Amino acid sequence: QVQLVESGGGLVQTGGSLRLSCAASGRTFSSYHMAWFRQAPGKEREFVSVITRSGPTFYTDSVKGRFTISRDNAKNTVYLQMNSLKPEDTALYYCAADKSNWNKPDYWGQGTQVTVSS
Repeated sequence: QVQLVESGGGLVQTGGSLRLSCAASGRTFSSYHMAWFRQAPGKEREFVSVITRSGPTFYTDSVKGRFTISRDNAKNTVYLQMNSLKPEDTALYYCAADKSNWNKPDYWGQGTQVTVSS
């Protein structure tokens, strides 16, 4: 099992930046695909980005060119650098992990709130 703890959320103005972090427990972090999802008020949770255990990254179209996902296996941490933030990025951001199906991860963090003011 793996436990995930997100941090780095907050309130930022349109056009600003935030970096989210997700610290994972355990000694097999490098074997997990690590993903970020988000859920806005009144909406379903949606995929944002994933970095696979071998390195390739994928993004939902709405964040391409603005968000960057990365991981540091030595620190058991995955990051989401968010630039050029928009009000529609406002959501609760969740870190997730899975060894096989990153679309339906088994492990989730508690979430960190990102609010972008207009």
